[in-house]
Amino acid sequence: MEGGGNLDAAIESLLNVEKQMRLAGDVSGTKKAVTDILQLCFEARAWKTLNDQIMLLSKRRGQLKQAVTVMVQQAMQYIGETPDIETKIELIQTLNSVSAGKIYVEIERARLIKELAKIKEEQGFIAEAADLMQEIAVETFGAMAKTEKIAFILEQVRLCLDRKDYVRAQILSRKISPRVFDADTSKEKKKLKEGENIVEEAPADIPSLLELKRIYYELLIRYYTHSNDYLEICRSYKAIYEIPSVKENPAQWIPVLRKICWYLVLSPHDPMQSSLLNSTLEDKNLSEIPHFRLLLKQLITMEVIQWTALWNAFKDEFENEKNMLGGPLVEKAAEDLRQRVIEHNILVISKYYSRITLKRLADLLCLSVQEAEKHLSDMVVSKALVAKIDRPMGVVSFQTAKDSNDILNLWAVNLEKLLDLVEKICHQIHKETMVHKAALKV
Repeated sequence: MEGGGNLDAAIESLLNVEKQMRLAGDVSGTKKAVTDILQLCFEARAWKTLNDQIMLLSKRRGQLKQAVTVMVQQAMQYIGETPDIETKIELIQTLNSVSAGKIYVEIERARLIKELAKIKEEQGFIAEAADLMQEIAVETFGAMAKTEKIAFILEQVRLCLDRKDYVRAQILSRKISPRVFDADTSKEKKKLKEGENIVEEAPADIPSLLELKRIYYELLIRYYTHSNDYLEICRSYKAIYEIPSVKENPAQWIPVLRKICWYLVLSPHDPMQSSLLNSTLEDKNLSEIPHFRLLLKQLITMEVIQWTALWNAFKDEFENEKNMLGGPLVEKAAEDLRQRVIEHNILVISKYYSRITLKRLADLLCLSVQEAEKHLSDMVVSKALVAKIDRPMGVVSFQTAKDSNDILNLWAVNLEKLLDLVEKICHQIHKETMVHKAALKV
C-alpha cells in the first residue's frame, strides 16, 4: 500500500465486492467490505481518501443501515489517531454529515458533536461550541444510556453558563428531573431491554450517577448565583450535602454545611426558609461548627439582634469563605446579611408591639427614622408583614384590619367566655350557700 496507485486499485477492487454484497442483500459481507476499505485508508494514512470513501459509501444506492452504522463506528476510532487538529475536525465533520438525519446512528452523531464542541471550546470559540451542542436533543434518544444523556445535557448547560446565556441554561437544566438521581441503578440494569430497543452501555469517561448529581447542583448554584436566589443556592448545597461520598468525608461536608448556613441566613424569611432552618439546626454535624449553630439559633430566637455585635463576631468567618470549597459568597452578600438582620428585628418587634412610634422603632433597629420606614415599607410590600404607618403621628400599627365577620366572631367568642364565667360564679355561690346552710343546721 505504499504507492497511491496500489491503494486506489485495492479500494476499487473492494468497492466491486461491496456492490455485489449490497445488491445481494448480504449484510455481513457488505459490512466486511466497508470496514476493509476504511482500514486500508487508515493504514495508508490517506485521510482525504478516507473522508471521500466515507461519503461515497454512505451515498451508494440502497446502502444498508448496518453498513453505515459499522462504518461510522469504525471511523470514530480513527479520530484520536489523526495527525493534526485540522484533519481531526475534517473527519468529524464528514462523519457528522453522514450521520445527520439517520436515527440508527443518532448516538454516534451526538458523540461526534460533543467531540467537535470540545475542540471549539479549547480553541476559545465557546459560543460556537454551545450552538453545536444545542443542535442535539439527547432526551429523545431511546437507546442512549441514562448517565450519558444526563452528562450531555449538563455539558449543554455548562456551555450556556460559560457564554452567560442564563435563560437557555435554565431551559436546558429543566430537562433533568432531580428525582432521576435517586433511582436505584441496580434495578435499572435488569430493564435494559424494552421491546426491541437495547440501551447501549455508557462510555468509560462518563461519570457515575452520584457524580453527575454533584455536577448538576454545582451548575444550578452557578445559575442561581447570577440571580442572587439565596434559598435555591442553599437547597442546591443541601442536595450536595446529602450525597453519601460527601457526607462520609468531613473535609468535604464541613465547607458545604458552612455554605448551607450562610445562604440560609441570607435567604428572605418564608415558610421554606424556616423549614430548612429548623431541619439544619437538628443536624448533629452542626456541633462540629458551633459558631454557625449560634448564628442559626439567633435567627429563630425572638430577640432583637445587634448588627454591629453580629458582624464583629462573624466577619472573619465571612471572609474565610473565599478560601473554602465552593468559593466566596456573592458580592452583595454582606449588604444582604444586614438586610436580613433588620427584617428579623422588625418581625421580632411586631410580635411584642401592637403599636410603636417610628422613633422608637428606629432606635431599636439602630437606624435613622427614614431607613426604618423604608425597610418596614419594603416588608409590607413583599407581604412578609402586616403594618400601617400613621406618618403625621409617627406611629406604626402592627394590628391587622378586621372585617365585619371577624369582629362578630370575636364578639361571639368573648360573649361565650363571659357566659361561662357567669355560670361558674353562680355555681360557686350556690356551693357556698349550701355549705353555710349545712353549718347553721348543725
